[in-house]
Amino acid sequence: MITAGAILAAFALEEFLVPNTVLDGGITGISIILNQLTLQPISIFIIVLNLPFLLLGFQQLGKRFFVSGIYGMVIFTVFLEVFAEFQNATSSELLAVVFGGVLLGVGVGLVLRSGGCLDGSEVVAMIVSKRSNFSTGQIIFGINVVIYIVAGFLFGWDRAMYSLLTYFISFKVIDMVEEGLEQAKAAMIITDHSGLLADMIYQRLGRTCTILEGEGLISGKKVVLYCVLTRLEINELKRIIKEYDGSAFVTISDVSEIIGRHIKSSSGTAEQEETA
Repeated sequence: MITAGAILAAFALEEFLVPNTVLDGGITGISIILNQLTLQPISIFIIVLNLPFLLLGFQQLGKRFFVSGIYGMVIFTVFLEVFAEFQNATSSELLAVVFGGVLLGVGVGLVLRSGGCLDGSEVVAMIVSKRSNFSTGQIIFGINVVIYIVAGFLFGWDRAMYSLLTYFISFKVIDMVEEGLEQAKAAMIITDHSGLLADMIYQRLGRTCTILEGEGLISGKKVVLYCVLTRLEINELKRIIKEYDGSAFVTISDVSEIIGRHIKSSSGTAEQEETA
């Protein structure tokens, strides 16, 4: 996954972004600026500038992060040189921003999802975040804004705006790749008919529910059903609740990550898993 992600990110940079002077954020963005000013290979700047941050990451995050980071960087820089010899994919700035941003987001998302790293600025952001009131995302965004302002002075403000748009596209795609395309939903159902609803949810959706005990300030003791399902199953869940307990109180929220077995069965498998 790290290999595939690093290759895809390198392809996006060399075939879409760099030829059109559209910058990525972080250390990669600084490397593109230095490449444009000195005409030296981007790969050299990426390795030299990222190495201190990877060493810092080794102290803070451990050996596994360091090894994964070094491996991802090596693959990334090697394929930057490979794709530099290819003909550019497009000379259209708009196409470069959209397709380059999407491909870069998928590539970086695969690397992050596998525990690797292609940009040392993320390490700095995580460390600074622990010592300040700013989140990691806010710090990374602040670093990138400074980079894009510098790019605006050097290459023109249209380049800076294209780069900022690319950043937003790749940022959203990274989230999709890290969280998975089939994002889950969590439903909490406060009901007086917990047994019936739990049975119907299992029969019609194949999802098991966790039964929790709750107590309302006015209504007294209640039963709460907790169930994880996909977005496509939400409408069917609403129909079940409307049909069997129209007075139930339901909240539905996003689930960004699931750790453990996500039980779904309609043939007795769920009972076997719960027993195990």
